[in-house]
Amino acid sequence: MQRLCLLHFLKLHRIWTLRQGRALSSAVPAVYDVVISGGGMVGSAMACALGSDPNLRHKKILLLEAGHRKAFDCLPEIFSNRVSSITPGSAALLASFGAWDLILAMRFKPFKRMQVWDACSDALITFDKDAMEDMGYIVENDVIISALTQQLDSLSKRVEVLYRSRVLDYKWPPPYNNGEASPWVEIELSDGQKLHTRLLIGADGHNSMVRSSAGMQTVQWGYNHVAIVATLHLSEATDNNVSWQRFLPSGPIALLPLSDTCSSLVWSTSPEHASQLVNMDEESFVDTVNSAFWSNENHSEFITSAGSLLHSALSFFTPSGTSARQLPPSVARVEKNSRAAFPLGLRHATEYIRHRVALIGYYM
Repeated sequence: MQRLCLLHFLKLHRIWTLRQGRALSSAVPAVYDVVISGGGMVGSAMACALGSDPNLRHKKILLLEAGHRKAFDCLPEIFSNRVSSITPGSAALLASFGAWDLILAMRFKPFKRMQVWDACSDALITFDKDAMEDMGYIVENDVIISALTQQLDSLSKRVEVLYRSRVLDYKWPPPYNNGEASPWVEIELSDGQKLHTRLLIGADGHNSMVRSSAGMQTVQWGYNHVAIVATLHLSEATDNNVSWQRFLPSGPIALLPLSDTCSSLVWSTSPEHASQLVNMDEESFVDTVNSAFWSNENHSEFITSAGSLLHSALSFFTPSGTSARQLPPSVARVEKNSRAAFPLGLRHATEYIRHRVALIGYYM
């Protein structure tokens, strides 16, 4: 009887000890060397870069992303209306940790030339690379995110990712710790979990909670302009390797290649005009876009004459070649539900680095 009581006591003691141990371990925040808050293109790229660096192989790195895991099981047939122009330098950065090869296996479009011209005069400038080289690449944002997500999966032993993790609060250490308070940044998540990190990197966008919580100020103003984006289908297939931009009196309009038959539109204009463009029927919208690129109705003889005189005067001092003018491909139709409007403005943080915190990709 005494032996049974003793065994029962030992069993209860063991259960109590394990529970206390679990409670203690859950109460002690995990400590990371680097926590990146924000798993968009910038934050995910930073996590991949840190996780791929052999000098950081013993460091604990965590990426916090409020949304779901974003990777394609199957590439969508329809192009997204949110795209980025990737320079060769940015492509080299993505290649350094393996993400560029994943993008090449999905979808991208190189361009070899840029033509920028004015709607009110004959002013024109072109940018060309060697025939064998690409000037840049137009890639859908979703494709970039998918490639980065896949690369993070391959770095799972080096980089931990917490999806659907919403931050409630950040607590900051004093600049020079006196040994009494915690020397780390403390992060409280919505599920009650608390984390400590030696370095917090804020990659959580222009409304950064990291920035505001750290007390970093901003300088900002709106441009009173709105960007209209859309996916456009061309009238006929072409090599489509030119990036087109025309300056209209209302603002610049750009046509960026997506494939031999599709391009991405970015049109910066007034809020009133943007509202009209978004609400136009498809046929009127297509006609308006074609007119914006092809029409000479805004030509001014005075501006053209003044430009010619200036060009003649400068030609005495600097030799110049003549750029071959091209017209962009005509648009046949707009992809259904691809038109969207985004207000434009400037927002600049007055500082990007503080004690144990840094901001990256902070822009608007």
